Amino acid sequence: QVQLVESGGGSVQAGGSLKLSCVASGYNYGNYCMAWFRQVPGKEREGVATFYTGGYMPFYADSVKGRFTISQDKAGNTLYLQMNSLSPEDTAMYYCAADTTLLCFFNDDTTPEERDFDYWGQGTQVTVSS
Repeated sequence: QVQLVESGGGSVQAGGSLKLSCVASGYNYGNYCMAWFRQVPGKEREGVATFYTGGYMPFYADSVKGRFTISQDKAGNTLYLQMNSLSPEDTAMYYCAADTTLLCFFNDDTTPEERDFDYWGQGTQVTVSS
């Protein structure tokens, strides 16, 4: 079992920055795939970025490339999402996700989907005003 707890959401004006954190616990058996998703009411959850603790290149959705950076702390316990140049279109509930069996190979043709991940945090709201 993997437990995930997000924090760092809030309200910011367009052009501003936020850094989300996701503390992971409960799994000490090797590398695994982690991700940030976001969801607005009435829409499917969108995979924003993925990170493999074993060191693959991270994946970013086209909508956030060049603005968002996914990373992990040296201890391997906390996943981050640094979000810069935020726009109102980034307003959403942001979720941290993890899966211990996923190969974590994603690209523009094979994007992460909600069904790929077994473990989820409770979400943190990000609101960007114009």
